[in-house]
Amino acid sequence: MATIEPTVGRAAFPRAPYTVDDLLKFPDDGNRYELFNGSLVVSPAPTPRHQRVISRLLYILMSAAPPGVECLTTVNVRWSNENFYIPDIVVVPEQVSEAVDLMYTPSDLLLAVEVVSPSSKVFDRATKVAAYAEAGIPLYWRVEPMEGPRIYVYELDGRSYAGPIVYKDRTTVTLSSPFPVSFDPAELMRLQG
Repeated sequence: MATIEPTVGRAAFPRAPYTVDDLLKFPDDGNRYELFNGSLVVSPAPTPRHQRVISRLLYILMSAAPPGVECLTTVNVRWSNENFYIPDIVVVPEQVSEAVDLMYTPSDLLLAVEVVSPSSKVFDRATKVAAYAEAGIPLYWRVEPMEGPRIYVYELDGRSYAGPIVYKDRTTVTLSSPFPVSFDPAELMRLQG
């Protein structure tokens, strides 16, 4: 993950602070481009381990989700012209999802999930916690694959997150929000077969 001054061919993009309009001009090159207060953050394509954790958690959430709720991966979330996020997983009301063409707003989200990778540690553990709370996202889960894995659950309390409550592998996580779901964090790392 890096902050860069991008160029495409010979054309250079404007310097920071960047806007969502600037971001929409970037190439579709497999990288994830996000904005935090106008600063550009670029993440490489996820590793197989990262994808495995996302896929397993998405399956668990989709299996537990009630009618009228949708679980999605890597969607665009625009909070302002200088803040644009791409969470690994979100949970949204289905009627909101049907109306969105390109970008959700933080108020559309019931839950945002980030799976931490070596390149995203600082952003997922600190920057996104503060940004998602300030944006008003009611729940944020941080999944730490290298810690067993562990799940860190943050719940909005005013303009900041309470907690987090930490769930270790080989224990049963039982949560009631955004809907009831139970699972062992170790399930997120298991190879199928």
